[in-house]
Amino acid sequence: MRMRPTLSWTPAEDVPPGTEDPRPVAAALRAGGVLVLSGAGLSTESGIPDYRSEGGSLRRHTPMTYQAFTGSDQARRRYWARSHLGWRTFGRARPNAGHRAVAAFGRQGLLSGVITQNVDGLHQAAGSEGVVELHGSLGRVVCLSCGSSGSRRELAGRLEEANAGFEPVAAALNPDGDADLTDEQVGDFRVVPCAVCGGVLKPDVVFFGEAVPPSRVEHCRALVRGATSLLVLGSSLTVMSGLRFVRQAAEAGKPVLIVNREPTRGDRHALTRVALPLGTALTSVADLLDVPLDDGPPTP
Repeated sequence: MRMRPTLSWTPAEDVPPGTEDPRPVAAALRAGGVLVLSGAGLSTESGIPDYRSEGGSLRRHTPMTYQAFTGSDQARRRYWARSHLGWRTFGRARPNAGHRAVAAFGRQGLLSGVITQNVDGLHQAAGSEGVVELHGSLGRVVCLSCGSSGSRRELAGRLEEANAGFEPVAAALNPDGDADLTDEQVGDFRVVPCAVCGGVLKPDVVFFGEAVPPSRVEHCRALVRGATSLLVLGSSLTVMSGLRFVRQAAEAGKPVLIVNREPTRGDRHALTRVALPLGTALTSVADLLDVPLDDGPPTP
């Protein structure tokens, strides 16, 4: 399934409104076997914007597509300049109460797994284990020629050396770690090649227009089959990469619960949608279950 930068969709009129009652979510978790599917809305409280809310980045910014990245030297220069600047902020983001709640539910044995559409690594930073990164991770880079992979932090150091004095002020940061820069600000930014073969480096993420690896999709489908229920956190479910798992769960008769302030494309399949901020909702659920949350990792 190839992802497209879909801006919006129209909610169906017959879908019930959201609620502020988190008790159904607590009840599902109490029963155990819950599979979490998280989206960009879970990370907004960590300072990472989402795509499709009222202030979401798709209203001002079209994400890089796979076709543009692989087909144009200038597109890659623009991407890496913007991404390099964005990484300075993105890489410092810390898990919020929502991430810590998911990790706590996992430690209590209430979850069967975690699938995330996010590329920020904050689930793992909060202590969640076995997280399936549906769209990859910005923390890794891969060579399109030889397939070797490496650390984004190591690449950031190489880019710093190659672009001494590169200090533009970005207009905004986007969920994919891409900062808004003009072509003038990008200037003659130097892109560094793969240190192994000299090939083209790409972040190890699924760009819009690129297919999620089939083996990863099937792994996620297997997780849905093995789950008791599906809990969607902070995803509008606008693109099929996440919505297909909601449809799969619903078709199998498994309860789907959604926590998202705005209506989602999956609401018609859901038992309930809790229309609260993620941190507030999941902290309330943790309180209902007497699950303690830690204070979060120390700031580096």
